[in-house]
Amino acid sequence: MPASLLTPFVYAVIALCWSGGWIASKLGVTAVPPLELSAIRFAIAGVLLVAIARLTGARLGTERLGLIALSALFGVFGYNAFVFVGLTMAPVSDAGLIVPTLVPVLTAIFATTVGEPLTREKIAGFVVSALGVALVIVAGGTMAAGMSSERLVGDLMQVAGAACWAVYGVIGTITLRSGSPLGVVGLSALIGSAMLFPLGFLEHGYRDVPSWPMQAWLSIGYLVVFATIIGFVLFYWAVRRFGAGLGAMTSYLVPIGTLILAALILGERAAPLQLVGGAVILLGVRIATRRRASVAAETSAAA
Repeated sequence: MPASLLTPFVYAVIALCWSGGWIASKLGVTAVPPLELSAIRFAIAGVLLVAIARLTGARLGTERLGLIALSALFGVFGYNAFVFVGLTMAPVSDAGLIVPTLVPVLTAIFATTVGEPLTREKIAGFVVSALGVALVIVAGGTMAAGMSSERLVGDLMQVAGAACWAVYGVIGTITLRSGSPLGVVGLSALIGSAMLFPLGFLEHGYRDVPSWPMQAWLSIGYLVVFATIIGFVLFYWAVRRFGAGLGAMTSYLVPIGTLILAALILGERAAPLQLVGGAVILLGVRIATRRRASVAAETSAAA
């Protein structure tokens, strides 16, 4: 596939996998405890990814095992603990607007620690996106009178999850120097599932797993194959190819797909103010990455 088509194709596949992942996650956490679901999901995905990496000869990146463990702490343990528990308190449309659109700006901020410059555009973009997130949260809190405080907590947990994912993406720029996306994601999934596993004992201690309904296992199947194996590996491919800041731009299309799927499958409807907030967040992301995107396009054209 020509390079001019490969990148948009990969970004679209990631967005499609992750949009469906939000729906699968919501369906999963309405049927079974969220932390048990997350631990089992990443255990299965980690075993499959490491096995595939070994069979294909892909490097696992064990030379940077400490950093991979740190990435698992943020990208698997922290992200899923915040996001999955938050999904039990707030609609998936809230999460689908807050997390994917906030991640690129936060990644651009955190990426300064690995040498990616913090420009005025990035600072302005962060401020604009923060205002957009505030609109989404305020709109969500006023939509359901009896549950506004719970929904507010759920939305704030999505913000924390977005921060964890941004750190995960930045650490990936280092771990990928000694390992393949397949191997690095596999190891981080295994380590992350080991971190999540003890939290399951705070719920039902996995005693309920044999009685889980088919809905839960179908959700896990989608999350393992599409959201984790395909989505995570292609995301790290984008990070390796373009850096953490531009790699995080894969989140651009996720809110659109999530809102459409949430309306079709779950019957959720986003409030007008939420849509305005989502647009403001996207505007902030565009401002933050405008110069980087322009430079990357010029470099690609020259090559």
